[in-house]
Amino acid sequence: MLPVLFRDTAHESFYYRMLDERQCTDSYHRSLFYTLGISKDTRAHIRDIFDFSNGGIRPESLSASWQTGSSIRTCRLAFNLWNGWSQDGEERYSTPHELFDCGFAPYFFEAIRLRYPDYCRNQVTSFKPKAERSR
Repeated sequence: MLPVLFRDTAHESFYYRMLDERQCTDSYHRSLFYTLGISKDTRAHIRDIFDFSNGGIRPESLSASWQTGSSIRTCRLAFNLWNGWSQDGEERYSTPHELFDCGFAPYFFEAIRLRYPDYCRNQVTSFKPKAERSR
């Protein structure tokens, strides 16, 4: 398995903490928690976004007052990777152009790689976090 690209240590810590809490490391959980861990806002509101008691997403969280353009993009991608979810009639942040038009785009690609490992085996991450680029 290829190494995972994390945005920062908070992202990495969140990812492993959530997988440990759910005690499940299938591609659905890996991509969901990876994606939701990218944003500080989605990390802070994880229990509003994901129902840990029933093991499902909470689409109603998209209309929460704390949501920003980037966190909505993050949630939409995470929900879609989780179970193919999309909101009927909602065009905002639903196409690749709208979803990936933010600074989280490199990490969104990583989430896709985590969700579909069999189809992305030969993909090599070429993006390097700022900290590595400035060395």
